[in-house]
Amino acid sequence: MKRKLILPLALVFCLFFLWAISSNLLPTMIRQLMKTCELNAFEASFTETAYWLAYFICPIPIAMFMKRYSYKAGIIFGLLLAAGGGLLFFPAAIIKEYWAYLCIFFVIATGMCFLETAANPYVTALGDSESAPRRLNLAQSFNGLGAFVAAMFLSKLVLSGNTYTRETLPQGFEGGWEGYIQMETDAMKLPYLILAAVLIIIAVMFIIVKLPKIKEEEENLDDKSQPLIDFSVLKRSHLRWGVIAQFFYNGGQTAVNSLFLVYCCNYAGLSESTATTFFGLYMLAFLLGRWIGTALMIRFKPQNMLTAYAIVNILLCGVIMIFGGMTGLYAMLGVSFFMSIMYPTQFSLAINGLGEQTKSGSAFLVMAIVGNACLPQLTAFIMHHNPQIYQIAYVVPLICFIFCAYYGWKGYKVKE
Repeated sequence: MKRKLILPLALVFCLFFLWAISSNLLPTMIRQLMKTCELNAFEASFTETAYWLAYFICPIPIAMFMKRYSYKAGIIFGLLLAAGGGLLFFPAAIIKEYWAYLCIFFVIATGMCFLETAANPYVTALGDSESAPRRLNLAQSFNGLGAFVAAMFLSKLVLSGNTYTRETLPQGFEGGWEGYIQMETDAMKLPYLILAAVLIIIAVMFIIVKLPKIKEEEENLDDKSQPLIDFSVLKRSHLRWGVIAQFFYNGGQTAVNSLFLVYCCNYAGLSESTATTFFGLYMLAFLLGRWIGTALMIRFKPQNMLTAYAIVNILLCGVIMIFGGMTGLYAMLGVSFFMSIMYPTQFSLAINGLGEQTKSGSAFLVMAIVGNACLPQLTAFIMHHNPQIYQIAYVVPLICFIFCAYYGWKGYKVKE
């Protein structure tokens, strides 16, 4: 790697860490909002909808913004927007209404969408195309690190371990029911204050540091005739199948992630403290999967690994559906490990050979994250309405991994 690229890549790798913190706090927030807003699992799952809906609405305007200006401008704006969203948790703690939190998650996600639309193609462009999947998996390993930090540590700042209802609240609890709700509401502010502060610091660093322009930006700098978004890129079959695979992968991953703490506490019988520890292990498996997968890609083709990992996850989802309980919980740790390489591998394979259409292709791939806004809700709906056979809900991620397996088998092939 050229020495002049080390600092820019290090800063971009920080973005992967930061948006992982943001998105992987959502399962904790779902569990917490079930308490503070008195919601069931299905109602609370719309927290994911509010967050990931931004990834469907915003990528095209974001791609247009970055094509008009630059990746760097998009990154700085996204960092500051997400930081502003994090600070909104303070007035939200006064309002204490579910709709207010949904709006905040949408704002934060819009900022993170800027980062993701920029960072993924930027990493693939800084270097030769053959090593792009391995380079993007390395960058995404920082995403896994952020997920681990959010699950193992930040979740414990939010979840108190107390799960009272109006009927079970101890009589001597200070402030009564309102005092309990205020205490649980205030617990949500600290992680987002920390996140906002870090986002602002990183934004300042991006302002100061000079990022190298990639070839695509240099070619388009003075060319105003190019459209800001190129829909014709969808004619490329490997991108089109990539968008479909990303829709199902993201939906399947988030279905497992978002309901993990609910599964642990409501169905596996674990306390919140033990559940958050398992959640940390779940994300640690994801992180290890990224590191090991990145190393294996030196020897094995990314598409072959994608197919093999997806098939293993199909089998593991089958184990969850059959056994449930603690057996299903341990199977989920395996699912997390084998999900690890899927997103970056599918992304890099999908934008392979797009050239000046890369930003447009990246926008459509990020839009595919809208799978997070509907498939987890379907999973939660099935689980909520079938309490005796709750584990049957994991048929949804099983189907999702079938699409990933197909993409690694045939869908990735570039056809001129």
